[in-house]
Amino acid sequence: MTFIQTPNAPVPGGHYSQAVVHNGLVYVSGILPITPDGQKLTGTGIAEQTEQILTNLDAILQAAGSKRDKVLKVSVFISDIGAWGTVNQLYMQFFGDHRPARSVVPVGPLHYGFGIELEAIATL
Repeated sequence: MTFIQTPNAPVPGGHYSQAVVHNGLVYVSGILPITPDGQKLTGTGIAEQTEQILTNLDAILQAAGSKRDKVLKVSVFISDIGAWGTVNQLYMQFFGDHRPARSVVPVGPLHYGFGIELEAIATL
């Protein structure tokens, strides 16, 4: 088991790793819209928050030895399902022709008042 920590994504705010690699799989922890230097994008729109999360996902996957076209499953937690159209458009641009399995879960308020959180599982 390998614990992933890259300076190219935000430092975990609690007792967890950005990702864990085990038996050829990468388990990416929930990613919030925080820049690698710790800036919380709380006051920004869902598009900017989504773009930051996807940028963080790329950085974590790269640090783990994987990449976006090896993502198997994504879970998206969104506080306003009305913003889903914007999120889905950015998600489609990010993944292109690759179509991982996905869950979209409408939730109540997220940590720091963010509009979105994402977690993923990928192969190496």
